[in-house]
Amino acid sequence: MSDHLSTFGGGTTPSGEQAWADRAAIVPAAQGAQLSEGVAIRRGTFAEMIRHIAQLPEGEREGYVIQKAGDRIYTAAEAMALASEPGFPAKDGG
Repeated sequence: MSDHLSTFGGGTTPSGEQAWADRAAIVPAAQGAQLSEGVAIRRGTFAEMIRHIAQLPEGEREGYVIQKAGDRIYTAAEAMALASEPGFPAKDGG
């Protein structure tokens, strides 16, 4: 279960879990700070985008960020940390 906006106060109720199946996109890091619908290099689930970042050569990762729909931007370093979490899905099931 992911964090969901509540109708009272418009905040989130943190669950502490990642929503691996949420929609996400990989964008150039310079564009990512805008949090807008820019030019996505790749789109898919959050887990798929983390896997894609992890497969890039180490020297290229920092050039990209993941924009998670309705959430926030994740840097390559954050993506790598999430990829090593015990709860990270092992296959494309999300």
